[in-house]
Amino acid sequence: MNAHLPILPVLIPVLSAAVMVALSRQDLVLARVLSFIAAAAQLVVASLLFAAVGEGEVLVYRLGDWPAPYGIALVADRLSAAMVLLTAALGAVLLLHAVCAWDRRGRHFHPLFQFQLMGIYGAFLTGDFFNLFVFFEVMLIASYGLMVHGGGAARLTNALQYMVVNLIASSLFLFAVALIYNAAGTLNFADLAQRVPTIPSSDRGILMAGGALLCVVFLLKAAVVPLQFWLPGAYGHAPGVAAALFALLSKVGAYALLRFALVGLGGASLAALEPLAWLTLLAGALGVLAAPTLGVLAGFASIASIGVLFVGLAGADAARLGAGLYYLVHSTLAGAALFVLADLVRSVRREEGDALLGSREFTGRALLGGLFFLVAIATVGLPPLSGFVGKLAVLRSIPVTVAEGAASWVFVLVTSFLLLLGLSRAGSRVFWKTQKDGGQASHGP
Repeated sequence: MNAHLPILPVLIPVLSAAVMVALSRQDLVLARVLSFIAAAAQLVVASLLFAAVGEGEVLVYRLGDWPAPYGIALVADRLSAAMVLLTAALGAVLLLHAVCAWDRRGRHFHPLFQFQLMGIYGAFLTGDFFNLFVFFEVMLIASYGLMVHGGGAARLTNALQYMVVNLIASSLFLFAVALIYNAAGTLNFADLAQRVPTIPSSDRGILMAGGALLCVVFLLKAAVVPLQFWLPGAYGHAPGVAAALFALLSKVGAYALLRFALVGLGGASLAALEPLAWLTLLAGALGVLAAPTLGVLAGFASIASIGVLFVGLAGADAARLGAGLYYLVHSTLAGAALFVLADLVRSVRREEGDALLGSREFTGRALLGGLFFLVAIATVGLPPLSGFVGKLAVLRSIPVTVAEGAASWVFVLVTSFLLLLGLSRAGSRVFWKTQKDGGQASHGP
């Protein structure tokens, strides 16, 4: 049974999406039922997969039983299984939010949602670069549909920019894959790790060019400075349930880069990316301070979380990598919660939407304000929530006796303060500053 577990997270959503397209295009209730059945099955399978590799076992599923590097291989270890479980859990929660409103605004929401999950699962489980490209494309095509779900001029404009950026990234990905295959004769992660040391010097330039292009693609998808420009507008104007799921997409880029370094390049360090992590942290924190809406603020907060993540992943030791991966899980959930909260505010404040402006009293102001307070604590990384544990673990794993370590401490602490200021400003304007009927702003209780 365990031998077939790695294929099930991919099969369940693609089969359920196909059934939805065939049977439930005009029946929203049936689509919802099928979605919840699929979500429950994915959560069960993800839990079984995580338990199966809990002792360090690696499960490999070869489609058609073709050996590497010729066949398609799905590989589940503790890291990929943990990411699959995180995706399944987040998908199930977001589905509950979607049925409250968003799935009524288009007949294809549920199939697109399942295809999106299928692409994310495949990206985490694939064992070679070509199929990583395939799953990236499945994931992105579904995200295009989800991003424009419900319509709107601002949403369409930012979705167009998102599509153009990702089409360029996909083209670069194909060039990179071709160069690597030309130099190494394989795209399988494990096989590539064995062949890289034996590649003749005449082909190393081609390999390095392909590797550099792959790094650019993964950094673009992870929204690392200077390639972060597309994320705040695209995610900030997307439907809340879609944007919350998109909080995983940038993490897929970070995960793919880590896999490329640790497996494809035989344990290479990401230390060279640490200065980019500092700049990403700073760009995200400053964007939170200047954001005009809660949705855009959530997008910049996601960029800041990527900065902290890469500060952790830049280390070569297990403690620092472990702290970074712990923070990856926390920041994904906190980012998704912030996008959902922005969506809820947008739905109850009809005139102002999620703009950071004072408004008249609105339904659920006290409850949403309390939830925002908790999400802000999680986003900044304050105690007692897990963000504090994650940031503290990252900082404790970094030696302050060297210049790079001291700089990382400074950037993490200073940007955390800036995030606190930006989120406090946003909460004050949206939840505590109200307008009387005459239009003058006053501070609520």
